[in-house]
Amino acid sequence: MSEISIILIEDHDLTRMGLRAALQSYSGLRVIGEAANATQGLKLLETAKPDVAVVDIGLPDMDGIELTRKFRRYQAETGQPATKILILTMDHTEDAVLAAFAAGADSYYMKETSINKLTEAIQATYGGNSWIDPAIANVVLRKMRQGIPGESQPSDKPKTVKIEALATEYEQVLETYPLTQRELEILELIVAGCSNGQIAEKLYITVGTVKTHVRNILNKLCADDRTQAAVRALRSGLVA
Repeated sequence: MSEISIILIEDHDLTRMGLRAALQSYSGLRVIGEAANATQGLKLLETAKPDVAVVDIGLPDMDGIELTRKFRRYQAETGQPATKILILTMDHTEDAVLAAFAAGADSYYMKETSINKLTEAIQATYGGNSWIDPAIANVVLRKMRQGIPGESQPSDKPKTVKIEALATEYEQVLETYPLTQRELEILELIVAGCSNGQIAEKLYITVGTVKTHVRNILNKLCADDRTQAAVRALRSGLVA
């Protein structure tokens, strides 16, 4: 397996130095650059072209979410190789999580989690999957269920999942094979961090039936696993 090249964009010197030292101790990971603010970070992203950028939200000159948004725009304009963005933060509020994914972040990692988990998150992100803590998924799901202020839907309108921010081919799959009501229920429980057994218990169906529905959901969302399906659901939005 080739090394995963990483840059760290973090304004706290001790935190950044600690992250670098810890990550460098793992085989297969290589820190190729550091930046202490967003301006430096953007330049480093453009020149170093890392596999994964670990970006702190609380940067002094521009927050990590805006940095992510600007870099994604730069990538779209230049066709630069798809560096993955892993947001690093202590902030698990609904607004921050939703804004990060809407800006184009691939993963959202809480700082208080262990360094071992961070390496797993980096490897998963590099592999094309998204890392999101189940606690964050629950926070976002609760926010979605509350609805968007000032907007409402007639109570008799069937529940749907609106897929935005997905590649065209994914949208075409969903148009051809839309999610069923049962699949939407199971998708919500996946986002909430429930296991197949917990889903079966909540919906009074067998684990085998849950597995069949999960497989169909993954196929329709063109997702490799449950985490990727959950993140795609969060980034696109559930419409009640």
